[in-house]
Amino acid sequence: MDKLVKPDVEELNLHFTRAHKSSATFNLTNLMHTMSVAVSLTTTNPSLFSSSPQFCIVKPLSTACFKVSLARPSDLPPVSSPLDSVLVRSSMLPTGKATQDDLHRIFSRPGPHIFKDAKIPICLVGADVVDFLLSPSSSNSLETNFLLPKAISWCRKPQLNSLLRSAARMGNSHAVSALIEAGADVNSRDFDGVSAMGLAVEAGSIDSVEVLIRSGYTIDNRIDRFLHQAAAIDRVDLMEILCLGYIDIDFNSRDSKTQTALHVAAIQSHIESLQFLVSIGCDPDLQDANKWTPLHHAAKSGQIRAVEILVNSSKLAKNLLTEDGKTPFDVAVERGHSDLYDMLRLGDALHRAARTGDAGGLSKCLAEGANVNGRDQNGWTPLHRAAFKGRLECVKVLLKHGAKVDPVDDCGYMPLHRAIEMGHRPVALYLIAHGAKPNFKGLKPAGAHPSLTVNSF
Repeated sequence: MDKLVKPDVEELNLHFTRAHKSSATFNLTNLMHTMSVAVSLTTTNPSLFSSSPQFCIVKPLSTACFKVSLARPSDLPPVSSPLDSVLVRSSMLPTGKATQDDLHRIFSRPGPHIFKDAKIPICLVGADVVDFLLSPSSSNSLETNFLLPKAISWCRKPQLNSLLRSAARMGNSHAVSALIEAGADVNSRDFDGVSAMGLAVEAGSIDSVEVLIRSGYTIDNRIDRFLHQAAAIDRVDLMEILCLGYIDIDFNSRDSKTQTALHVAAIQSHIESLQFLVSIGCDPDLQDANKWTPLHHAAKSGQIRAVEILVNSSKLAKNLLTEDGKTPFDVAVERGHSDLYDMLRLGDALHRAARTGDAGGLSKCLAEGANVNGRDQNGWTPLHRAAFKGRLECVKVLLKHGAKVDPVDDCGYMPLHRAIEMGHRPVALYLIAHGAKPNFKGLKPAGAHPSLTVNSF
């Protein structure tokens, strides 16, 4: 016989609660039919765990109850790997009687009379243990992965839901999966309406977001603002996953400030997010509660690339007014962002002056910083515009201020081609006199605009 007693558990689950002296009980059964057995309990870490009673006499085929407790209340569970254990030793007791001192002497002397019956691991379980394992205080990932499933298995449904949000907040996809598998409701929210998905997005955890999507999280466009959260941290990868996972996601949903995700990206000057949101169809002309468009916010911050993206994607925003009557150009002027003037207004004014023949207006725009070679949506420079309209005085002003004489537009034509196309001979001759190449042919396929081919003058 290699053991005299048998425990009724293979492991001892100690339900830990903060600031309480947690304990658990188990039974030992004497396997001897005719002889009493002396039993000794010790723990591998007596400073943390105590057993009661420490010594006991168990009659033949009888059962005795024992308790293992935390030595003192604690705010943090004393988890460890490997686990602490209860050591069960026994010895035959033919007389069936012994004092506590007698039992102490029996087990203080090693020898063949001592049986090592069991080593029972002590597992700390419950919501407070899970919460600790999810916290930064528990930095050992191997320990966490080993202890977490057991600790979770002792949690109630409301605790599982709360812990799921904690795991998502920490970006712990392993714990998110384990909690959902244990029964946490993937769509549960706290009293403020915050969901695990919102917390996972805020944490920037792609793995957790993917787990929640696969587990059936249902987006609610009335309250979920995942694109806003991803834009705030400039995480295009998260936005891509969300858009693929939810084909019904509202690209233009508004937050409590009535701002869209595009507003958020513009305020933060997050260029990659701006580009992505524009590409999926976010409306750049939407105004917030103060009637600011994303372009107004980009103009305020002075981010050139952000302004460029929004100007190129918007039809109205350059002319929309805030609640106090300001265009994006006005906002840029207030902030002294002179490098934005051309994109926000001067470029338009310059092209308009070139088209209408307003040489004075051209000079004024150029003096204020307009780009003499700035292009419109068709790749036309102001010189293309003036040549096409036959505005000779404007052509002279533009060339005097450094306009390139032979820029090519999106159709492959130079200002000289545009002047010839419309029969403006004085303008064409002036351009040639200032370096335009009369033998340069348009870059469009042959026959597209035969009238634009320059032969000679």
